[in-house]
Amino acid sequence: MKRYLLPVIVAGLILAFWLKPDIQEIAAGVAIFLFGMLMLEDGFKLFGGGALERILERATRSTPRALLFGMVSTTLLQSSSLVSVITISFLSAGLISLIGGIGVIFGANIGTTTGAWLVAGFGLKVNIASYAMPMIALSIVLVFQKSKALRGIGYALGGLGFLFLGIHHMKEGFDAFKDQIDLTRFALPGLAGLVVYTLLGASATVIMQSSHATMVLIITALAAGQITYENALALAIGANVGTTITAIIGSLSANFQGKRLALAHLVFNVSTAAVALVFIVPLGQIVDWVSLQVGIDANDFALKLAVFHTIFNVVGVILMLPVLTKLVAFLERRIVEPTEEVSQPHFLNEAVFEFPQTLESALRQEVQHLYENAVELIFHGLNLHRHEVFGASNVAQTVRNSRAPFDLDIEDGYERRVKTLFAAIVNYASRAGNKRYDPDVSEKINTLRDVAADIVQAVKSVKHLRKNVLRYTTRPQGKVTELYDGLRTELARILIEIHKLGEVEPDKRSALWLDQERAQIEEDARSTNRNIDRLIRTGDLNPVAATSFLNDSGYAYSAMRQLIEAARRYYIERDSALAEVEKLLSLEDEELQMKPDKATEAAPVGGES
Repeated sequence: MKRYLLPVIVAGLILAFWLKPDIQEIAAGVAIFLFGMLMLEDGFKLFGGGALERILERATRSTPRALLFGMVSTTLLQSSSLVSVITISFLSAGLISLIGGIGVIFGANIGTTTGAWLVAGFGLKVNIASYAMPMIALSIVLVFQKSKALRGIGYALGGLGFLFLGIHHMKEGFDAFKDQIDLTRFALPGLAGLVVYTLLGASATVIMQSSHATMVLIITALAAGQITYENALALAIGANVGTTITAIIGSLSANFQGKRLALAHLVFNVSTAAVALVFIVPLGQIVDWVSLQVGIDANDFALKLAVFHTIFNVVGVILMLPVLTKLVAFLERRIVEPTEEVSQPHFLNEAVFEFPQTLESALRQEVQHLYENAVELIFHGLNLHRHEVFGASNVAQTVRNSRAPFDLDIEDGYERRVKTLFAAIVNYASRAGNKRYDPDVSEKINTLRDVAADIVQAVKSVKHLRKNVLRYTTRPQGKVTELYDGLRTELARILIEIHKLGEVEPDKRSALWLDQERAQIEEDARSTNRNIDRLIRTGDLNPVAATSFLNDSGYAYSAMRQLIEAARRYYIERDSALAEVEKLLSLEDEELQMKPDKATEAAPVGGES
């Protein structure tokens, strides 16, 4: 069906252009208007630098603030569709709550009514084409500048100019068209008119993907006398229903939370439309009264339509707010949270990819998901229970008591629970490189990818340890068991400290202890060779077991380094002042590196492992 839709639309337009040439100007006006909206959105993305996303994250902490944000942002952007898509993106990334997202959608519905006021109150009464031309001319100069902010302003200015130009051409087209054919002949009074024109309004919005464009078309047609006021009211109601299609399309690539928000949008708009249709007569009387109070002429149907559009959206919000918690409960029952599959990404999806702030946050949470999987695999690879180690008062004793072998295929666990997530992280981080994000955002994304790589390498190191952990620690075998227990204890202790670091408030985290841990690891690694030589000389360790342990200690210390480096990059966020202080206080690199005249760092040296 979809593949036939485009040819049918194109053929229909060509036929209409041939039969009635004046339709060309109306169609061109709609096209120019939609192009202007796209430019305005692109300009904001360039100029905003993530500002909208950052404000959205803070503005959804309460329902009133979310409502206000939805109204203000949609008024400024003149696009409830963009606000809806950003909100779905943030919700999918877990940055805002469902109830906060619904508040934004409610506010956006009120904010989108300002477009009707702009067109009816300004666009139809002033020759806005005279403003559009210089705006477009100036925008081109700015678009070709190197500065991202200037290019953003240029796109936004050009978008606004094309919006004005589109409105002008739609108005001119309807004025010319009415001399040839009177569309009011197709007016339908009563219930039939309400139903038919509501469906027409919804269909037009679905096709144009913009209720704002539909409302402009309705207002210009109404001002030209091509549709009746009663039918225009029904068209406006239908446009509100049709705009939900954008949120629904945006939610297709989102997670369950994004789908819940799209359903909330549909429920809200359909409910509001139903109330408006049922109470169309009293609403019309309220519009007449309000228009009289604010001085709108009784025959100025364009402005009265703007009043109606605002009133029925505000009424919808007033009716829905008291049942907001019940709406959330309904959404949660209707779209059930799926059982989490640890081997699949939880936060990375197409909905979070459009905006840098959401992608960065989704990547951060996915890296945390990867780390949780990796930690469990590392503990099990060492024949340890995570909950027992994290709750232990004596880690070494807990390790010595853990002799029972785990029924674990570590290779399969790595492939399913670590490699698949790492592949998704690398994929999204690499794709982000083609989006030309700001350097600081790109750097954070690359850092998160490096954190994931360190975690994966740590798991690979433990994979090498697994065979000899099973051989030497499932039953006491003297010194060799003690040595392997020591490695298990050190790895467990590093994981405990990282776990504690994750629970500390971000502003209280410090990299100093990480430097101390790294220094301790290097010292332990240097002393390993000396200790092994002594044990071989005393006969407490045979050469075969010694060779295996030297290799395995290299893998263990490598895993510890990688885990500490991952923790440093993931948790420690330092501004320039703090970085300078810690640079002065932290250990010098020379103190952390092995001195060649002493021992050689333990590393895989061949032989049995």
